[in-house]
Amino acid sequence: MAFSKQARRTKIKKRIRKDITGTQSRPRLAVFRSNKEIYAQIVDDVQGKTLVAASSRDKDVSASDSNKLDKAALVGKAIAEKALKAGIDSISFDRGGYLYHGRVKSLADGAREGGLKF
Repeated sequence: MAFSKQARRTKIKKRIRKDITGTQSRPRLAVFRSNKEIYAQIVDDVQGKTLVAASSRDKDVSASDSNKLDKAALVGKAIAEKALKAGIDSISFDRGGYLYHGRVKSLADGAREGGLKF
């Protein structure tokens, strides 16, 4: 019997997290995508703390009247801006079990445009 979408994503997420961990020098950019919104946070896995977070529910992003793909790019730029203020310039990207396509790719491209190095 085939996996459900959520079980498949969980399996992929575990496989990704075996290799990708966030450290103080190179934290992890974790992405969560719901049907309406997209969330991103930069995490230091050694200390278990979220260093910076941004989402499409933030006032500056949600005020823009655009589609979900454009909002994902704005979230990427917003998290890059916050990360640079916090002194973070290089990260490892954790796509969270989602395909690197669409909104996830748009967020990553926005973060690169904002100045983060993957």
